[in-house]
Amino acid sequence: MKYLVLFYFTIIGKIVIAQTYNLAITIPNLKSTDGEIQFGIYNKKENFPLVDKQYKFFIVSAGKFSGTYTFHDLPKGEYAVAILHDKNADKICNTNFLGIPKEGYGFSKNFKPKFSAPSFNDCKIEINSNTSISIKLLY
Repeated sequence: MKYLVLFYFTIIGKIVIAQTYNLAITIPNLKSTDGEIQFGIYNKKENFPLVDKQYKFFIVSAGKFSGTYTFHDLPKGEYAVAILHDKNADKICNTNFLGIPKEGYGFSKNFKPKFSAPSFNDCKIEINSNTSISIKLLY
């Protein structure tokens, strides 16, 4: 009986004290302080990189951006990150007639798309401790 009670409290303790981590994202090459920067964190491959399907989303004024933004309290798991430097702050990714973004954008693992949007697996990062990544924007 003593071992059953100990097992019960061990399991409950692990559920109550869920481990979470921070993800610090640095952008080393922001070209201007105009507009805003949109950060999207995805945890489901079928949602990446769809707008309004992010697990976590944050917008910061490019003029107030310190160079790094940190997402807190992420459970252990696989994630992909998409960033847009929305230079005119119109809340959309402006593209040319071929569909190529005219504003700065970037993905985790610094994946550079060729002819289509990247897949979740192209940009997937594993979070199992506090993590820092750097994403160079493509302009």
